[in-house]
Amino acid sequence: MKRIHVVAAVIYGNLNEILIARRPDHLHQGGLWEFPGGKIEANETNYQGLVRELNEELSISVIAANPFMQVSHDYSDKHILLDVWQVTAFDGEARGAEGQECCWVPIEILLREDSEYAFPQANRPILEALTTTLHHRP
Repeated sequence: MKRIHVVAAVIYGNLNEILIARRPDHLHQGGLWEFPGGKIEANETNYQGLVRELNEELSISVIAANPFMQVSHDYSDKHILLDVWQVTAFDGEARGAEGQECCWVPIEILLREDSEYAFPQANRPILEALTTTLHHRP
């Protein structure tokens, strides 16, 4: 099975909040929450893919972003490589430009074991990494 290369963004807002989006029900892992992003296109750098995806999905323009981590995850039907970035500054007001639900959530709530926000397994290492960086926001 071919590995799908995806960019994902941990987007920081005011008051130690992070923007998350709900995957449409008809997609792989539909109904779960995720860090916004999408597939990198041919001849596109990871950063270019990040900028394009966030503009398409959220109608924002990235001002400042830095690489955070990479996560490789194998589902039974799909292999994913997540190239995760931290976005610390952007222009525009983030909204679900493709009809997806989006919300700003305090990091502490996302990291609680009883959080109402369920994420795909591939996102678990990102949440774990955020736990260790919680008090060291970029």
